[in-house]
Amino acid sequence: MTIPKLKALDGLDRDLRQSLLSQIRDLWTHSSTALEGNSLTLGETKFVIEEGLTVSGKPLKDHQEVMGHARAIELVYQGLGGTFTQSHLFELHRAVQSEVVADIYKPYGAWKVEPNGTYAVTEENRQTFIEYASPEDVPALMTEWLAELKRLAAEHLSEKDAVDAYTRLHLGFVHVHPFWDGNGRMARLLSNIPVLRSGHLPVVIEVRARKEYIDILAQYELASGQLTAETGVWPVEAQEAPFRAFCQRSYQATRHLVEQASEQQARRNRRHGGDAE
Repeated sequence: MTIPKLKALDGLDRDLRQSLLSQIRDLWTHSSTALEGNSLTLGETKFVIEEGLTVSGKPLKDHQEVMGHARAIELVYQGLGGTFTQSHLFELHRAVQSEVVADIYKPYGAWKVEPNGTYAVTEENRQTFIEYASPEDVPALMTEWLAELKRLAAEHLSEKDAVDAYTRLHLGFVHVHPFWDGNGRMARLLSNIPVLRSGHLPVVIEVRARKEYIDILAQYELASGQLTAETGVWPVEAQEAPFRAFCQRSYQATRHLVEQASEQQARRNRRHGGDAE
């Protein structure tokens, strides 16, 4: 496993650093895939990633998604020292989109070629359809999105500002919805790049917050309208506030794991009277 340069790892013994990174990988993978309907539990996710074995009675697709996401995290870590480009996005999509479909209308590691959207229920309890960006507008919109990723990844961000950067990138990516499938997992991976670059552990959205997460995204997308090359990726910045607050709350899951590791290190130090490696 590639070990990124993260502040939370400072002062921890080697085994505690490795354990914290494994916990983050497993929680991040489990949460992101479970948000999309994956049936593996957190414990089963850990087992599949570490042992490379299947869990009886669970779909093969679910195992492939978990392994693909863990691989994508590794690719993100490996790329933190450079600039993320369109080619990197396509490579990540090939890792995440573990189900390869022999269909020209469902490209693998390339932008979508057909329109896509989702059905939602508004706050007024009305049914509506959210139309994502048209395929012809995706290249221009994603060029803008990648430029913003590059700008935010180049800054040294506080924890709060890093989570806010995650919010902005996440909202933009899922509203464009540039791929035929895998957009949610891709957004939750890529939007963490500025967070990781600034030395913070990733934002992880837990599956228990799934309904609130989906509802806030739908409200944002309905308020912003369909994106085009003319509107740009972020046409109504004032609408970002609810999701920004949600992501700040969601970061508590990551903080909890860091606190656990720090407490374990402190107990060791008191017991042995020495310093961490």
